[in-house]
Amino acid sequence: MSVHTESPSSLDADAVVVGYHSGGDAPEPASGAHDVDAAFSGGLAQTLSLLGASGAPEEVHTLASLGAVKAPVVVAVGLGPAPAEGPVDSETLSRAAGAALRSLSARPEGAGRVALALPAQSAAEAEAVALGARLGAYSFDRYRTGDGKRSETTAELLLVSGAPGAAEAAGRAEVLAEAVNLTRDLVNTPPADLVPEDLASAAQEIAQRAGLEIEVLDERALSEGGYGGLTGVGQGSANPPRLVRLAHTHPEATRTVAFVGKGITFDSGGLSLKPAGSMDWMKSDMAGAASVLAAMRAIAALNLRVNVVGYLAVAENMPSGTAQRPSDVLTIYGGKTVEVLNTDAEGRLVMADALVRAHEDQPDLVVDIATLTGAQLVALGTRVFAVMSNDDDVRDEVVSAAGAAGEASWPMPLPAELRSGLDSSVADIANVAGERWGGMLSAGVFLKEFIEEGVKWAHLDVAGPSFNQGGPYGYTPKGGTGAGTRTLVRIAEEYAR
Repeated sequence: MSVHTESPSSLDADAVVVGYHSGGDAPEPASGAHDVDAAFSGGLAQTLSLLGASGAPEEVHTLASLGAVKAPVVVAVGLGPAPAEGPVDSETLSRAAGAALRSLSARPEGAGRVALALPAQSAAEAEAVALGARLGAYSFDRYRTGDGKRSETTAELLLVSGAPGAAEAAGRAEVLAEAVNLTRDLVNTPPADLVPEDLASAAQEIAQRAGLEIEVLDERALSEGGYGGLTGVGQGSANPPRLVRLAHTHPEATRTVAFVGKGITFDSGGLSLKPAGSMDWMKSDMAGAASVLAAMRAIAALNLRVNVVGYLAVAENMPSGTAQRPSDVLTIYGGKTVEVLNTDAEGRLVMADALVRAHEDQPDLVVDIATLTGAQLVALGTRVFAVMSNDDDVRDEVVSAAGAAGEASWPMPLPAELRSGLDSSVADIANVAGERWGGMLSAGVFLKEFIEEGVKWAHLDVAGPSFNQGGPYGYTPKGGTGAGTRTLVRIAEEYAR
């Protein structure tokens, strides 16, 4: 990624990306596209109109420049109606840039050297374009061979912007994109190649490079330490569980934030076995832990003036002769007991251990992120994650942070009356309620039981948004999306301020 102020029509590039708005008789060139339009003798809009372009968001049309500009290819992407006043929405810019780069990256030769001449008249716009382009260029080709593998050529992005602070904004976008793409890589990795020990090892490598403190508890330390949730969930697998603690400290920090991520590297459901059709994407059940790990790397790279600890609660949930059984009772770290009525509600068990442990860091805020419930998809679909909290102001702050980061979330309640549904006749609490209604909320109510009075806490259920089973869109690929990663970084930035 580099920033350029010269005319996009004169840049030595393989393609130049411009934006256009939906207009009256023909599409209207957006800010940044006028120089290219002039090179076409003002006929770019007319050409796009002949190609059927409407200016709808993320609509992509590719045309040969025929020497009008130095780049042989012009990629025009729709931005929707031009705003009546003010700049183009940042998320609209990011998705447009992502759609353009997805189109270019799909070519056998890859994206190559791409000039980005989308609206970038401010640092915020420049960051949005840079971020969307980097996310849109993502490809997970580790297991492809022959013609199915894309070119190894890395996209080189030339951001056209004369805005003050554009270079710094592009640098921040690079850090965020690398974090999101790390999350995607981990989520997309097959579970045989990412067992709990592998994820812990990846965390150790990242911590060493990023300058993060790290502590890893193996199965023996977990058993001796009383981490009954992780031990109970992991006991059915040949691959034992891990608890990873990462820490970023700043000498001038006055506040501490704790992030806790669910890291079930594969979820078969245990003895409460999932249907086959619900199991093929359960490699993504560690997306919360991946987001925490990636966010910690970004926080260290940005050197934020805040102390942040991140916990990865990592286990594999498998059925075997040693697996936990429905009606077993586990003792969570700290002493609270849980009756396991359904072994497929395992995420909340490992999260409980980590949430209790996180209190020892005396954080000003605890945020957990988990692919926790199928009920999240029923309630909010595949693109919007849920935010719950024991404090309404905290919940609203997290939703605001997600919006500022460009991620879709929605505030949800934690109804007190749902707690009685988690009553157990033999333990302090049961891991599932006796009725199916409000499953996402009752899971949040369960986690709340492991938060001490007076500690501010928020819960993000990203079950649907973390893994895209449909077609790609904007800067979002099929498979792992990296949902929640940018929100965690944004929360840390807010507390740093």
